[in-house]
Amino acid sequence: MSDHKNLSEEDIDGHKLVSNTELSLGESLIPVIILVALLAYNIFFQDGVWLGDYSSHYILIIGGLVAAVVGLFNKVPVSLMVREVIENLRSVLLPIAILFLVGALAGTWLVSGVIPVMVYYGLQVLSADIFLPASVIIAAIISIATGSSWTTSATVGIALIGIGSALGIPGGMIAGAVISGAYFGDKMSPMSDTTNLAPAMAGTDLFTHIRYMSMTTVPTILLTLVIFTIIGTQVETLGAADLSGLLATIEQTFNVTPWLFGVPLLVIALILLKAKPLTALSAGVLSAGVFALIFQADVLPQVSSSNIGAVLKSIWTETSIQTDNETLNELFSAGGMLGMIWTTLLVVCSMFFGGIMDAIGALSRLTKALLSVADSIFGLFASTVISCLGLNVVASDQYLAIVIPGKMFKQAYEDKGLAPENLSRTLEDSGTVTSVLVPWNSCGAYQSGVLGVSVADYFVYAFFNWMSPITTLVFAAFRIKIRQLVKPQAS
Repeated sequence: MSDHKNLSEEDIDGHKLVSNTELSLGESLIPVIILVALLAYNIFFQDGVWLGDYSSHYILIIGGLVAAVVGLFNKVPVSLMVREVIENLRSVLLPIAILFLVGALAGTWLVSGVIPVMVYYGLQVLSADIFLPASVIIAAIISIATGSSWTTSATVGIALIGIGSALGIPGGMIAGAVISGAYFGDKMSPMSDTTNLAPAMAGTDLFTHIRYMSMTTVPTILLTLVIFTIIGTQVETLGAADLSGLLATIEQTFNVTPWLFGVPLLVIALILLKAKPLTALSAGVLSAGVFALIFQADVLPQVSSSNIGAVLKSIWTETSIQTDNETLNELFSAGGMLGMIWTTLLVVCSMFFGGIMDAIGALSRLTKALLSVADSIFGLFASTVISCLGLNVVASDQYLAIVIPGKMFKQAYEDKGLAPENLSRTLEDSGTVTSVLVPWNSCGAYQSGVLGVSVADYFVYAFFNWMSPITTLVFAAFRIKIRQLVKPQAS
């Protein structure tokens, strides 16, 4: 990059951020405005299918190409743009592998009877009126224990979607409850990667960060539980007779045995023992395949002529188990690895857009513009929140939404006499939890793909996620628990 004096590059905790002195704020906004305008047109005027089922993918590519044109006009070499896109794609190889494994997990958990058994026993334990708040609590406990909202959704999240759907509760509500609990646990768990990353960027220690973050996080999750409790008393669900029919159908179709709980318990145990996600999920797929052969010999012929062939088919492609109940027929279907292609391609397209935006220096320019207008303490908090939200939209990556603002705003917080935990808390309140609200963000794409519910359907019900940045701004506006730097005493 020595031949391009307008460009400079900074390594931020393994993430390279490009600055471009010739790029104006207006030019940085051109790709963003076009992207948002096309997405809005697609959603509000074309029912999301303007360019076919892959409309969002094409729009992200168009946005990336517009950003590339802006870059070329500002002397950004094509080689740099290609390199940044490749680096972005490398960063999501693990999430993409996890996505494919989750597809295999859903298929094998269906034919082995794991999901049906979870639904069977869940319907008897979780009544409709407490189901939504209970889902928040269950997801929160698993997420705190594992440190991963992704693992939570791939295990108990899938089961809760099944149970709630059988009860007649809308999928958006169930997904909102699961995601609210999962991201609360993800934020508060010392094993979470984002919970460790935020204090590292801000310059504080992990447990100070968690304690300070609880001041905004606990009130928000309590309010979330209250809202879901109220909703649970209002939503129309199936009656006792309908539930009895569902339970009888599950018993007639599958071999119902508590032994099948051993599969999800194995996955959770491996995560608690700090096994790699790929290892834990692979174990979940393999053990479910074995359990399918042992417990569901009467079910597998519906899928394929050979039992082993049925297990393999459930891993790779769409699988469905037919019953005499239409509700269960919709529930007992899975797409396997091929069912994750749409979601995987969305992540790839978002990395293309985010990579070029980074390469031309737009991400750095937009963040610095926000920093320049933060002339008050509230303005500083608000600029941090907007920066995190914007990067989740533009960069499509929650880690960049923590790393870049963390680096950019660190000195500004010190200059205002604010302790670093103010910054680390704000990064998590606005960067970590809102990533799941953006359909093309890797987190939004993952949760939507795993839970089988679109972001548009669960957005409103992910109360914890969109209320968290509001809570942190309310605390900043009224100077509630805004910790000052402790000045050293004169000797």
